[in-house]
Amino acid sequence: MDLWLDLLFGNSIGLMSIGVITCTIALMIFYSYYFIKKIRQSDDSHK
Repeated sequence: MDLWLDLLFGNSIGLMSIGVITCTIALMIFYSYYFIKKIRQSDDSHK
């Protein structure tokens, strides 16, 4: 575990990889929420 923590937080490359993973997950959550919201709005307008 210490090796992984050192690889991730020990240098700037590891920190940037954590940033990229975090941003990717945040974008996936945002687009999923937006897609579900648009589907629900579309269903409401058809009724």
